[in-house]
Amino acid sequence: MVKAFRRVIAAVTVAVLAFRAVGSFLSWIEHQEDSAADTWIDEDEFEDA
Repeated sequence: MVKAFRRVIAAVTVAVLAFRAVGSFLSWIEHQEDSAADTWIDEDEFEDA
């Protein structure tokens, strides 16, 4: 009985940590989209045009 209870607690803990990790990752991606993208522009692209 105690073993099953520990497994349930462990599964809930892993699920909560995974949910927080995914939320943090999505927040990081959203922050990356908001930042200035001109730092990644290659200046050679403009010379060819």
